[in-house]
Amino acid sequence: MKTMHLITATAFAAAGLVAAQSAYAYQAGDIYVRGGIAKTEVTDDNGTLDVAGELDISDESHLAYALGYLFHDKWGMELSGAEPVEHQLNTGNLGDIGGVDRMPVNLMVNYYPLGGTGAKVQPYVGAGLNYTRFSDEELDGLDVDESWGAVGQVGVDLAITDYLLAGAFARYADVDADVSVGGTDIGEAEVDPMTVGGVLTFRF
Repeated sequence: MKTMHLITATAFAAAGLVAAQSAYAYQAGDIYVRGGIAKTEVTDDNGTLDVAGELDISDESHLAYALGYLFHDKWGMELSGAEPVEHQLNTGNLGDIGGVDRMPVNLMVNYYPLGGTGAKVQPYVGAGLNYTRFSDEELDGLDVDESWGAVGQVGVDLAITDYLLAGAFARYADVDADVSVGGTDIGEAEVDPMTVGGVLTFRF
């Protein structure tokens, strides 16, 4: 519900800015860069780590960015990611065990149903591959492995000018990572982040 509220609020706010504007849609050959603020909410059940007990991973806000290219009016490639996001880890038996940085990278194909039509409102859906690297574990001996999985997103961009757009997105990734302490496997962390955000996009 919080995800839908954020997307709706961002979309309506941006719509107010473009009501009196005229702009062109995405089209083949466009390159764009985007950046903004996002919040990641991890799945409620983060798994169990042997002696440590049930794992809880914190939700966090962060900066998000993307680079994209449209090879067709309605189809494009996008490489997206975020600054390293520091999540706090808590376990049922050991309590707070410190933080770990999560850095996601996504490679997706996006579909723009209104691409090439001259519409100021440009919704899109995308799917592809997620790579997530974990680093800077604060607990001595703790190691969280990298993860590969599927990722999907939905979003909307609203044209302010021919080159500047404001928008919002929601993205889900399948992220599960093996966890070890001192080289001994103690379980799997189920992150499965849902990320929502508001962004500005510049296309050229």
